[in-house]
Amino acid sequence: MSETPRTRRSDTERTVRTILAAAERVLSRNPTASMEQIAEAAGVARTTVHRRFSSRDALVAALAAWATQRFAEAVKAANPESAPPLVALYQVTANVLRVKLDWSFAMSLALTTDPEAAKVHAEIEEGCDRLFARARDAGVIRADVDLHWARRVYYALIHEAARDRDADADALAVRLVDTLLRGVGTGQTLT
Repeated sequence: MSETPRTRRSDTERTVRTILAAAERVLSRNPTASMEQIAEAAGVARTTVHRRFSSRDALVAALAAWATQRFAEAVKAANPESAPPLVALYQVTANVLRVKLDWSFAMSLALTTDPEAAKVHAEIEEGCDRLFARARDAGVIRADVDLHWARRVYYALIHEAARDRDADADALAVRLVDTLLRGVGTGQTLT
């Protein structure tokens, strides 16, 4: 039985995913790791890694692109445009935290240098603004809240929550959304 082009393409995609997952694990522990160390962790020959990625920089760029794609898919899977705002806010948070926890090295890269990654992140930011507006209109977020500020706080909470590498994404999402919506104060004000 001969190998079909589709089978070869499927094998190649699987090999690339294996290499990228190994690169994430290795580079998370040692950002200066070599292609050889990544190949060893992936269980493939160094030549296989070099055949798929022309250089270490190309591998890191592919890793960043892969993580950006997972990030976009995670947001889209939460149905932020159609799910009830509170449900969407929780689901987006949990999904994004899973990606940030699983792909922490790749997500920490300066993705803004890649125009495609910058475009994806800008689209996600616009979607977040729409979700926050829907949440405000549904009474989930107070009408007097500055939505731009709320999004910045939300992003900061996600960033901090994702630093807890051993945490459960669902539990973190509940805590994060609760913190965002209720704050941590008792309701007292400065006036």
